[in-house]
Order: sequence, then C-alpha cells, then structure tokens
Amino acid sequence: MAFKKSAVPFSGTPEQEEKLKAVIAEHKDDPGALMPILQKAQDIYGYLPIEVQTMIADAMEIPLEKVYGVVTFYAQFSINPKGQYKISVCLGTACYVKGSGDIFNKLQERLGIGSGEITPDGKFSLDACRCIGACGLAPVLTVNDDVYGRLTVDDVDKILAKYN
Repeated sequence: MAFKKSAVPFSGTPEQEEKLKAVIAEHKDDPGALMPILQKAQDIYGYLPIEVQTMIADAMEIPLEKVYGVVTFYAQFSINPKGQYKISVCLGTACYVKGSGDIFNKLQERLGIGSGEITPDGKFSLDACRCIGACGLAPVLTVNDDVYGRLTVDDVDKILAKYN
C-alpha cells in the first residue's frame, strides 16, 4: 500500500504529541476507539498526516494500513493541512450546471494549487464538496464560514482579494 505524504512538511509540537498520547491513553481500551481518537487527533493537529497516523497505529498496536484506510475512507478526515482560509466549491448538480466547475478551475489557476492542497504560505486551501444545501444560490463556494452565491468566474478575484 502506498501512503500519500503531504507536500507540506509535518511540524507537530511536543505539546501536541503529549495531548495525542493522553487521548490515546484515555480511549485505547475502548471498543471502537479508533474513530474518536482520530477525531481528537485531527482537532489537535488540524489534519492527520502520516506521522500522526503512525503514532496512533504504534500506540494502539494496530497496523498503519488500518488507520490509513479509515482516514482516507471518511470525508471528515484530511491528510493534508488546511489553510487559514478554507475554500470549498460546491460541485453538486445544481452548482455544477450553473458553472461551479469553471469557478473551481479558476481558483486552482489563481492559487496555483489543486483540490485538497494548500498554498505554500499556508493562507488558502482548496477543496470541492458535493452539496452545501444552498442550491437556490447556485453556484456556491464557502471561505471558512462565509457563503458566496450566484457566482461567476469573474467573482473569483474579488473574493480572493477580501482575504489577502
């Protein structure tokens, strides 16, 4: 199995590692402990790089493949760090039909990153989602908790400028 390593170097702190060890110690013997441990680990680090997955696998005495399989199966987990500004473009049917694919492509071009990636300065990360439930505003994107609707490709630069 090939494990995907982030392009951004892992920079965990000793404090984060201590928090993770405490979480593992608290839940290690609980049945079904892997999910809550992974959720808390993601809260601690902001994402689940292979280094964190390895710490969890070693401490729980389970194969890394099992941890990696769970992390990559569930959409709530990320193996890549997220930016200060998390951009998510809806590519659900209503949004896609109204041009969200072009908006997503323009964001990739402007930011110089692909889906699931982060800009080198850590400012922006870009993801696609399937539906945020704002179909009447299609096409829609979010930047953290801010929702932008009825967008065109021409809106991309104005939106990015708000966060620079």
